[in-house]
Amino acid sequence: MQHVKRTVLVTGASSGIGRACAVSLLNQGHEVIGISRNCQQFTHAHALFNSVEIDLSDLTSLPNNLKQLLKQYPAIDGIVFSAGKGQFSSLEEFSFIQIQEIMNLNFISQSFLAKGFLPALKRKPLADLIFIGSEAALAGSRKGSIYCASKFALRGFSQALRDECAKSCVRVSLINPGMVKTDFFKSLNFEPGMHQSQHLYAEDVAIAVNYIINARAGIIIDEINLSPAKNVIQFKNNA
Repeated sequence: MQHVKRTVLVTGASSGIGRACAVSLLNQGHEVIGISRNCQQFTHAHALFNSVEIDLSDLTSLPNNLKQLLKQYPAIDGIVFSAGKGQFSSLEEFSFIQIQEIMNLNFISQSFLAKGFLPALKRKPLADLIFIGSEAALAGSRKGSIYCASKFALRGFSQALRDECAKSCVRVSLINPGMVKTDFFKSLNFEPGMHQSQHLYAEDVAIAVNYIINARAGIIIDEINLSPAKNVIQFKNNA
């Protein structure tokens, strides 16, 4: 493992996995730029942390926002793509707009972000693109058609992009966590089991991100799958 100070952009940094990754990177002495839809959620100042308010689901404004972001923070040499949303229903229960919203945030916005930064990242001595996927990218499941599709798309994208970047300094990695105990499940009618063996913590994903960021320049971590020891789903009382 190497420990060179990096400047890392983290999406979805205000909560859940993104927040855990940002905190972990800051604790190691890296500079972090956190993207969130609402920067007021960042209540504690940190000398190495800067917050930027961007709505990644607004694809019309996103290209220009990315240009401004790159101009403001030219030292960025790593991106952790952790923003995303989940919605689970039978296909016929989705509206057309809901389908588009999930695909826009979980996949298309991330491809925009990677495209916007890739030319600059290829000029760095070392750069990392770390996508936070899901176990839903490994196998389709009932009532997960759209969410699984967005994560399958992200997985295929990362695999192809890794091959495209093979002759450059840019490393492309994918982390596929199982169910992580975060607010992701707040609006859903199910959640992972309560015992610590039945869910992951956001910090578990952050450890995997640290491993990738700090890996020596001569290796690439293609894909990491993380799972709780026991896969248990419990439904809420109002389900």
